[in-house]
Amino acid sequence: MTYLAPDRRRFLAGTAASFAALVATGCSVRTGGALAGSPTGYGPLVPDPAALLDLPRGFSYKIVSKLGDAMDDGGTVPDRADGMGCFDLGKGKIALVRNHELAADHDSGGASGPAFDTVARSLIPLAGGTTTIVLDAKSLAVEKQYRSLAGTIRNCAGGITPWGSWLTCEENTSKADGRINKDHGWVFEVPAAAGRQVDPVPLKAMGRFVHEAACVDPATGIVYLTEDRNESLLYRFIPKVKGKLAEGGKLEALVLVDGSADTRNWDMVGFAPGSRRAARWIAMSDVEAPEDDLRLRGAAMGAAVFARGEGIWMGEGEMFFTATSGGAVKQGQIFRLTVGTGDAPDMLDLFFESTSAEQFAYGDNLTIAPDGHLIVCEDQYSDTVNNHLRGITPDGQAYPFALLRTQTEPAGACFSPDGKVLFVNAYSPTATLAITGPWPWLG
Repeated sequence: MTYLAPDRRRFLAGTAASFAALVATGCSVRTGGALAGSPTGYGPLVPDPAALLDLPRGFSYKIVSKLGDAMDDGGTVPDRADGMGCFDLGKGKIALVRNHELAADHDSGGASGPAFDTVARSLIPLAGGTTTIVLDAKSLAVEKQYRSLAGTIRNCAGGITPWGSWLTCEENTSKADGRINKDHGWVFEVPAAAGRQVDPVPLKAMGRFVHEAACVDPATGIVYLTEDRNESLLYRFIPKVKGKLAEGGKLEALVLVDGSADTRNWDMVGFAPGSRRAARWIAMSDVEAPEDDLRLRGAAMGAAVFARGEGIWMGEGEMFFTATSGGAVKQGQIFRLTVGTGDAPDMLDLFFESTSAEQFAYGDNLTIAPDGHLIVCEDQYSDTVNNHLRGITPDGQAYPFALLRTQTEPAGACFSPDGKVLFVNAYSPTATLAITGPWPWLG
């Protein structure tokens, strides 16, 4: 995600009034009869009569949570819903752990608890964090909503873990200044089944930088981390003990074996689309980075530089991540990192690079569908915002899956564990949508 420029603030404010009447109904919209998926998509998008989300024929959405909804802990659902993960809680229940990209001056929705202890934490309330929604897996009825983390700043994206927790990442490196009592720029862990607000314990060994997203290789327990800067790095964290991140570990940055470093393709094509290169990793020191210079020190040692690394998602032995403003036309790239086995090195390839804003614009959060297609959330802001959920086929072809009609971005796309539901957030005003339809893998 990007910081809110003045024009983006105007878009979000203008959207709120027109959106309020719709979300108050919690409506579910049908867009017609079924149409099976094809290699290049699901067919043309059908205009939504409620002017919220256009979908292919046969697909529908339901609003399961929205800004201002009463939560079970006495608070209300806060704004700026961002990255999100879905978890199987067993006994027919699933949980969505949802980030809120809120700064200190934003409304927290009435958050309270240990993170708001003004002596122990901060002289001003820090509104960032997560909320958790517990749903009936079949009916998608909300059974419980609560604030699960507070006391953090600008929780942007994150990642699910194989052991049932959400890694929520701060896209902010504010330092203690008398009003904020602690430095920020960390990753925090939130168990999906916490049932309550957890204490914000920073995982400092995972580095202090402008974090974006994370994913975990279930085979090794290694965590891969993106960074939202114009000259960002790709990191990996090797824990001392698999599944116990708080016990520390080693942080490394990716280096291309051939010695090339700039993947952005801005001034010249240094990494051609479709090309594939061997990678290795270099150890990072002083990872708590009081000067917020981790990326600069890594680049000086030869680490590969990316154009705003954002969403990342783990597949089978490989992961995909976005570089939001990369490419010759600066509309975005998607990289794939394949984890080496045995003596084989890790391999990085430029899986996709946009050639125009109409094809794909500023890909941000992403997830992998059960059929191997990517679902990517666009995050572009212009005079008229037209942010899509873009599908990317396994052979790298982009197609529109959905169009968010409000002047904001889709975020946090993730599938339910059974693959029947695609959940996604409208960033602001917050609305969490459940999309269902004739997914081809359901038969």
